[in-house]
Amino acid sequence: MSPPHRTSSSRSATRPFVLWQEVAVAYLAPALTAGLGGFLTGQPELTMAALTSIGATSALVACVVGAWLHQRGRPRRWTTSAPRLALAPALAVAAAAVAGLLGWFASQWLPSHTPVPDAGWLERLRIDLPLSAALAAAIVTWRWHGAASRQHP
Repeated sequence: MSPPHRTSSSRSATRPFVLWQEVAVAYLAPALTAGLGGFLTGQPELTMAALTSIGATSALVACVVGAWLHQRGRPRRWTTSAPRLALAPALAVAAAAVAGLLGWFASQWLPSHTPVPDAGWLERLRIDLPLSAALAAAIVTWRWHGAASRQHP
């Protein structure tokens, strides 16, 4: 008797959480999509932001949140017992708040206290950082919770 065929959905359902892969996807997905959007619409500043502030923020947040959730391979009990629909938005809001403060700080403080000129890209940080952080935190948390709940029922 032949083994049952596995569908792509059953393969993805059993896929373990691998932090470096999540971080790579967290960089590449927004960098490619926003970069392509900037290229196709003739917005070079969006293309540059896609590769820098958008992609880098997503990767950094995915790394920090993913490492915190997956600390030493043993999840905290409350993170696995909390429903995905509560945990993912909560961490997304927290990440967006921190990134929003950093974006505001960079756009306001840097031009007045450093030789960094008051450029348009600094204003983009107020939107790019919190949006990228929220999306990355929500997606990584959602994916981690699914993998962790299968490993630690």
